[in-house]
Amino acid sequence: MSEDKRTVVIIGGGITGIAAAYYLQKAIKEQQLPMECKLVEATHRLGGKVQTVIRDGFVIERGPDSFLARKLSASRLVHEVGLQDEIVHNATGKSYILLKGNLYPIPGGAVMGIPTKIAPFVTTGLFSPFGKLRAAFDFILPPTKAEGDLSLGQFFRRRLGNEVVENLIEPLLSGIYAGDIDQLSLMATFPQFFHVEQKYGSLVLGTKRTTPKAEKQRKGAFQTLKTGLQSLVDEVEKRLEPGSVIKGVRVETVERQGTKYRLWLSNGDVWTADSVIVATPHQTVPTMFSDYPFFAPFKSVPSTSVATVALAFSESAIEQDIDGTGFVVSRRSDYTITACTWTHKKWPHTAPKGKALLRCYVGRPGDEAIVEQSDDEIVNVVMDDLNKIMRIAGRPEFSIVSRWKEAMPQYTVGHKERLEKVKANMAEALPGVFLAGSSYEGLGLPDCIDQGEEAVKKVLDYLRVHKRETVEVN
Repeated sequence: MSEDKRTVVIIGGGITGIAAAYYLQKAIKEQQLPMECKLVEATHRLGGKVQTVIRDGFVIERGPDSFLARKLSASRLVHEVGLQDEIVHNATGKSYILLKGNLYPIPGGAVMGIPTKIAPFVTTGLFSPFGKLRAAFDFILPPTKAEGDLSLGQFFRRRLGNEVVENLIEPLLSGIYAGDIDQLSLMATFPQFFHVEQKYGSLVLGTKRTTPKAEKQRKGAFQTLKTGLQSLVDEVEKRLEPGSVIKGVRVETVERQGTKYRLWLSNGDVWTADSVIVATPHQTVPTMFSDYPFFAPFKSVPSTSVATVALAFSESAIEQDIDGTGFVVSRRSDYTITACTWTHKKWPHTAPKGKALLRCYVGRPGDEAIVEQSDDEIVNVVMDDLNKIMRIAGRPEFSIVSRWKEAMPQYTVGHKERLEKVKANMAEALPGVFLAGSSYEGLGLPDCIDQGEEAVKKVLDYLRVHKRETVEVN
């Protein structure tokens, strides 16, 4: 290539980074752009938290097990790499809240815990008569005054009362973010609920009117791959340009030098780039960009440590089963587990015939010590909890414990404002450097892929504009 060839470096090989590399290299090839794309990953594998174990006919996800079907970027990437025939929807079934030792079905029509049908809400044993009466205040309370961000807990408690929040909404939302809803930002996590309340005056009525028909019918809203989500990572990696991916090497420092960037790597190499996509967790950014103090707020962004515990059994070992696909645990209950999925029911392809696969979760803000225990200790605690509500004979045939330390970034109140301020400073001091990933604008697989695609668009726009400016100066 000529001297005009531009280099883009992507730092981080999780799902965000590999999606960015795939779509950028695709654009370079299709548009015959004078660019090259490199990806550097600190570990010895790509995919980040996307990891699948295939063992004895079981398909076990260590990290995320699915993605929302209505968010199209994940299924689009699956089609891009030829895995569309492997897509399956989750089987639907009863889901429960575990509260004070009892399992209560999630009321029919509940959307993230917000009731859209009156009868199931009135008849559930999750709330006292007073709690149900307090929730009815949603129909008469005026909309929340829009004065900046507020916590999920503050917003939902005002609309529906403490009981509905503690016994239904909190277990569901905390299961998604592994966070404390009284600290999590409404505008960074579920801004749609604020907008619904503002438009319709009632959170319940607004949610009912805006819920897609498919969700009202309780169809399987999630998708995964029969071959495991790791197969998506593997297929994307196969399609990246040979020699463009470097693993087991960490970017230690990034500095701006004129119109370019210098990257110092842990193996002693120094790279030069015209644009950089930073697809790493927020904790790593202030160290890599140590000359830029505006990244300092990232140092104080909390992250929760969690672990997933996969337990394989013969179906005959489950002596007292539960008619459903899983449960989440109210923090008012004396349990260490925060949720459990009957994976063999929710995803029938994950277990051989006659076998059962349970996937439990431990670790929550303020109660993360369990993640540091040994595998045997974690399995013992999980088994003790399970046997309080069901009866399982003996030990699992095998278990797989996956620890994710400081892996769940917490979008606390003011998250969006802090992020926008950082991005504004980057645009001035680090033009051509872009952030993407679960620490910033969404945790789910589609959210991360969306951010990778958006970063590619920004890179292409930046380099095209930058090239025009250079030509005009010359």
